Order: sequence, then C-alpha cells, then structure tokens
Amino acid sequence: MNYYSLNKKAPNTSFKEAVIKGLAPDKGLYFPEEIKPLPPSFFDNISTLSHTEIAFEAIKQFVSPDIPEATLKSIVEDTLNFDFPVVPLSDNISTLELFHGPTMAFKDVGARFMARCLGYFNRNNSKEVTVLVATSGDTGGAVAHGFLGVKGVKVVILYPSGKVSDIQEKQLTTLGENITALEVDGTFDDCQAMVKTAFLDENLTSKMQLTSANSINVARWLPQLFYFMFAYKQLHKTQNDIVFSVPSGNFGNVCAGMMAQQLGMPIKHFIAANNENNVVTRYLETRDYKAKPSVQTISNAMDVGDPSNFIRIQEIYKNKFETLKDNLSSYSFSDEETKQALLEIYNNFNYVADPHGAVGYLACKAYLKENPNAHCVFLETAHPTKFLDVVEEVIQEKQALPPQIEAVMDKEKVAFKISDYEDLKGFLLG
Repeated sequence: MNYYSLNKKAPNTSFKEAVIKGLAPDKGLYFPEEIKPLPPSFFDNISTLSHTEIAFEAIKQFVSPDIPEATLKSIVEDTLNFDFPVVPLSDNISTLELFHGPTMAFKDVGARFMARCLGYFNRNNSKEVTVLVATSGDTGGAVAHGFLGVKGVKVVILYPSGKVSDIQEKQLTTLGENITALEVDGTFDDCQAMVKTAFLDENLTSKMQLTSANSINVARWLPQLFYFMFAYKQLHKTQNDIVFSVPSGNFGNVCAGMMAQQLGMPIKHFIAANNENNVVTRYLETRDYKAKPSVQTISNAMDVGDPSNFIRIQEIYKNKFETLKDNLSSYSFSDEETKQALLEIYNNFNYVADPHGAVGYLACKAYLKENPNAHCVFLETAHPTKFLDVVEEVIQEKQALPPQIEAVMDKEKVAFKISDYEDLKGFLLG
C-alpha cells in the first residue's frame, strides 16, 4: 500500500516511509491510496473470529508489503493483550470500554502498534529515530509506555503545563530510560504547532531522524479502527442500527471508525462528541470551518482548537459536505453539563464514567431524541480514576486506584520546562 499527502504536493510513499516520516514534506497528512472493502462474509462471521484475527485482516492491506504477514500477526497479538468490553447501560445506550490497557486509555492500541512497527523498521538501522509527540492528556502516557525500551528510538513528549491531570502527568514524566518529557508554557495547540514546525525545519531534520506518534502518524491512527470492529462483533447479533458516539479532540479516533466503515462494517452513523472546543460542531451547522484557540475543560484530552485529522475525514467522504453530514453528527457540551452527565450515569446506571465518556453519553442522548430506534455506543476513552478530582467531587464517592495507576503515583516527576520552538530546537540539538 502506498500513501499520498493530503496537500497533494509531495511524492507518494510506502507505509514504512510514512511511519518513519510522520508528516509529508509538504506538511500534509498521509492517506492510503485505496481502501479495499473486506468481503461481507467477514462481517457476517465476525463472531467466530478472535480479536487478533479481526485486526490482522483489517490492517493487512495498509501495511503490506512492508511488514511480513507472520511479523504483522505477532505485532497485532502483542498490541491487543487486553480486553475491550461493551457494557450495556440501557436498551439503546451502551459504552465501549477502551481503558483496560497498560496506561488505561484508548491510545494504548495505536501507541503499542506503532512502537512495534517502528521497532521492526529500525531493527537493523544504526541511526537513532526520535519520536516527537504532543499530548493533551492520554497520548503522552500511552506513547511513553508503548515505546519504553524500544531499541534505537528516543521519545520526546511535549505537554501543556497545568492542563493535564496529575495522573496523566505522572504517566508521561516518570518512566525515564528513552523517554523525555517537556513541560510547555502554553496550550496543546502550542505543543502541536511546535511538533509540526520541527518536522519542517531542515536545519533540524538534516541532523536527526524525526517522526511523530500523534494520530497524524498512520501507524498511530489506523489501528484505532480495531476496537470499533470488536464492538460490532459483540453487538451485531442483537442490534441493527449501531451508532458510535466518539469523544473527539484531534478527531483521529472517529476518523479511524470511519475507516472501519469504509472496509465494509455496517455502521449506521458516527457522532463527534465535543466539549466547548467545538470547531467541528459549528462547521456542520454553518459549513464554515474556523480554527480557534483551545479552551481548558474538565475533558482535557479533547481541548483542541484545530483538529488535525478532520482533513482525513473530509477525504474519506470526497470533500462532499452533504455526504459527510449523512455520516457524521456533532454536539457540544459545557463542563457543567458534563458534570451533570457524570452524576446521571452514576445514579441511573451505577456506572462510573470519566468526563470524556460523559460527553459521549450526552451526545448519544441528543442523537436518540431524533433517532429513537438506533443503538448508540459511546466510547469510554480513559479510566475514570485518571480524573479523580472531577469524578470524586461529582459522584461524592471515593474511587480505588487500579494497579496501573497506583504504580506511578509515588514516582518522581522529571520534566524540562520550555516556552517556545527555539527552546524545543535547542533541547533536541543539545
């Protein structure tokens, strides 16, 4: 499979080169040249397949021939060594739990898959690769854990000071080894802008091999389609009109779900659930896409004012606005509404959600008002204890820390403070 830049001003390239480069030379995101749907029999018989078998068949075309099939099977199996349960809350609302991995966030899947791909590509390479990644919350910890100890790979994580939860910060600043954290005086958008600038700085890229582990990287983004298929496997025999409500920040996750749909999975609709960073919600109302500075919310991983992956979504639907609207709805909710939803989910269903899942739940309710026959699945993207201060205050009940979280709480934070791109460049060259 070859990949092209969505800016259409760079040469097409292989999966391997797209992974190693992260971003095309013309600043564009890479996108696969074609998407071959899987046969209908694959989805008819999906209940008989293991997670590894589903994921292997789904991803194979996108990585071939750069990774041999036997190696790919091993990478997939190693990536997916935890569970992805669908939990019913009511007759027409369920949640897909994506927090059973090592850092208790949905990004564990993409980070682990990419780390293993890059490790394979770099196995005989004497030149070190530096993975540069911006995080608004969970990406940093997932990437840090996924790449920890990978030979020939250094990881540098930029995160906005004071804008991630204490547990998220611990997960990305305490591992050491080949992982370094940079605490940025600014927002996530500032962090992301610095990463993109670094890729295009020839003075920097001539001296070191840079790649990204944000969802702009195809190896981080594409494997997120797996768990939409796992949810379909659990639901398709009992539910017809399945709709996914995806808490959305950089829009890589909902975009990956749409790729599963392009592969032939019978999904009725997608919902982009937004907090007050609602660029896409407004776009679908007005046709006018206007990036804006991000604002801080209690669902911090969604605090993105200019979502990188939305251009991929537009590409999937051939840049046709009406086709996009047929497949995607979007709703936006305030912090106060999110807190009310956390309490409602706890009181009505005896279920503890995190703030991002609560936004997804609210979007389900909004969609079901107009589409009462649908079955809406909201993604619970991170374990609620990663947001203890918010969750415990709202539901007024102490939450026990899972082992994955407890393991980092007493570790010492190590992070270097930077303010601008020149600080980042000096750090990388120094």
